[in-house]
Amino acid sequence: MSQILEVDVPLHNSPYKVVVGAGLLSRSGVLIAGVAKPGRCAVVTDSNVAPLYADTVERSLQDVGFQPVRITVPAGEASKSLPQIATVCDAMIDAGLDRSALLVALGGGVVGDLAGFAAAIYYRGIPCVHIPTTIVSQVDSSIGGKTGVNAPGGKNLIGSFHQPRLVIADTDTLRSLPEREFNEGFAEVIKHAAIRDPGMLGALDDLQPLIARNVAIKAAIVAQDEFETKGLRALLNFGHTIGHGIEAAAGYGRLLHGEAISLGLAAACRLSIEKAGLSPAEAARITSALAHYKLPLRFPADIPVGDVLQALRKDKKFRAGAIRFVLLRALGDAFVSDEITESDILATIESLR
Repeated sequence: MSQILEVDVPLHNSPYKVVVGAGLLSRSGVLIAGVAKPGRCAVVTDSNVAPLYADTVERSLQDVGFQPVRITVPAGEASKSLPQIATVCDAMIDAGLDRSALLVALGGGVVGDLAGFAAAIYYRGIPCVHIPTTIVSQVDSSIGGKTGVNAPGGKNLIGSFHQPRLVIADTDTLRSLPEREFNEGFAEVIKHAAIRDPGMLGALDDLQPLIARNVAIKAAIVAQDEFETKGLRALLNFGHTIGHGIEAAAGYGRLLHGEAISLGLAAACRLSIEKAGLSPAEAARITSALAHYKLPLRFPADIPVGDVLQALRKDKKFRAGAIRFVLLRALGDAFVSDEITESDILATIESLR
C-alpha cells in the first residue's frame, strides 16, 4: 500500500482528519470505527458508484461491527433536490435508523452535498463520514461542512453547515472516472493554486500529494472562517460566481460543475486583469492549466447572457443587491471586491464567446 497522508481540519468545536491514500476503501470500517461507535448506519451512494465500491465499503463496515443499510440515488446533479432528500430520509426511517445512527456518504460532490444535508437534518443531526470518489469532491466539496441541494432558482440555495467526523479519500477510486469527469476536478485544484499556492500549477501530476496539498489549503481557510462570516472563506469562491450562474443557465447536467467553474475562472481572470492589476502572463498560467485538462474557456454561443445574470441575482454571494466578487491582484493574492457591476460581468461573459 502506498503512503497514507493525513491532513487535520482544525476547527475549534469539531476538528477532524482527512485521510488520503490508495486502497483505503477496504480499511474504511477500521478508520470509521475510530471516530464513531459501531452500530446501525446508512451508506448513501449513487447508481454509478454503488456497483463499483459499495460492497467493499459495506464489508469493511461489517467487519468491525457496523450494520450498514444501502441507499442509492440516481447519479447526476438532478439528485441534489428536496424530493431526493425526502427519499433518503424516508429510507432511513423505513430502515429503523434513529438518532444514534451514522451516515456514510460514498460518492462524488452530489452525493456528499445531498447525504451531508440529510445527516444535518435527520433527527436534527446525526454524524456523517465522507468517502469522496471524484477529484472535485476529494479536494473541495467533502471538506468544510457545506451541505445542501439546489432550488429551481439557483445552486446550493438550501442547505446547512454540518461537519463530518472523518473524510476518507481513496485515490484508487479516481481510476474509474471517465476522462471528462477526471479532468473537471482540476478546475478546483487550479482555483486553489490561483488563490493560495501558485507553485502548485507546475505540479499537477502526482495525485496523492496533490490532493493532500489541496485539502490543506481548504482546511486552513475553513478553520479561520468556518461559517463564512469573516470574508476569508469567500476567497474559495474565486471563479464560482459566474461559474454557478453559467451552470444554472445551461441547465444542470449539460456542463459538469468543473467545466462551468473553468468558464468562471476564465472570466474572473479577465476581470482581475481589468480591475485588480493581475498581469496577463499570470492569468495565462491559469487558463493554460485549464486548457491542459481540456476544460472549456469559451462561453457557449446558445446560452443567453441574460439567463446567467438572472441566476447570479439569486446567488448566495449577493448581499443587499451587491455582488461580492473574488479577484486576484496576483497569483496567490486574492481578495473580495464589491466594485464589480452586472455590466462588467455581462461584458466579460460576452468576451468569452
